[in-house]
Amino acid sequence: MALENLDGVDGARVQVDCVIDSHQGQAQVPALAGVKNVIAVASGKGGVGKSTTAANLALALAREGARVGILDADIYGPSQGIMFGIAEGTRPQVKDQKWFVPLEAHGVQVMSMAFLTDDNTPMVWRGPMVSGALLQLITQTAWNDLDYLVVDMPPGTGDIQLTLAQKVPVAGSVIVTTPQDLALLDAKKGVEMFRKVHIPVLGVVENMAVHICSNCGHAEHLFGEGGGEKLAAQYGVELLASLPLSMAIRMQADDGKPTTIADPESQIAMIYQDLARKVGARIALAGKPAMPSIEISED
Repeated sequence: MALENLDGVDGARVQVDCVIDSHQGQAQVPALAGVKNVIAVASGKGGVGKSTTAANLALALAREGARVGILDADIYGPSQGIMFGIAEGTRPQVKDQKWFVPLEAHGVQVMSMAFLTDDNTPMVWRGPMVSGALLQLITQTAWNDLDYLVVDMPPGTGDIQLTLAQKVPVAGSVIVTTPQDLALLDAKKGVEMFRKVHIPVLGVVENMAVHICSNCGHAEHLFGEGGGEKLAAQYGVELLASLPLSMAIRMQADDGKPTTIADPESQIAMIYQDLARKVGARIALAGKPAMPSIEISED
């Protein structure tokens, strides 16, 4: 550094700090205690890698220096506990007989219905019960000064999604899909739903975009090509990331260390890191008031 070359200066250390502002898409929805920005990660159908994307997004945001939490709102099929390496049967502490204290793993605060029930007990609940449980889980968790809360949504466009839109101040949503036509059709419904409830769609993440043979390196589009890009273009949003069909992503998530932290220098981890930066930037831009248009006449 130039400072170190000055007479009398033995060393220099530069620290850069930033402050992340609070944003929300819906008007007249009360703020969530201890949380600045809520990010909904959603998909129109299951099996497209939504939960894996949510976990890696949360970890990548944390690696950028943000304070991050993740809420597993997929009540019927919670998986974030496994992905974050939290041992089966671990229970959150209860504070003041009212607040759940979120568990912490890899520097991220984690809360899931799986932490409150037996892993082998199915959640046989009707829609209103599920919505009530989600609302209690998100509002009665003692989130500790989060810049971002990533919500792993259940697939589809049902009661839980509507509850989140009506009761939780969501800053933006990320739509996860795969390239095949059936997944894209359901993803379109997800985009339309978020727009109807006035939650900004930050962009699209396309998983399983291409498979690269581990033996010969041949690339093949098993589920079609360019579907995520077409979806993003149709709705005027950005294709935030395009990820390959990779055994490493699956194995690392199953081992409790998603790719972002298991292999942070890998190409796939870099894609997740870029996704985190884009999501943070999109939230900041979405929260800015529109500038007035200026018309110049020759009169």
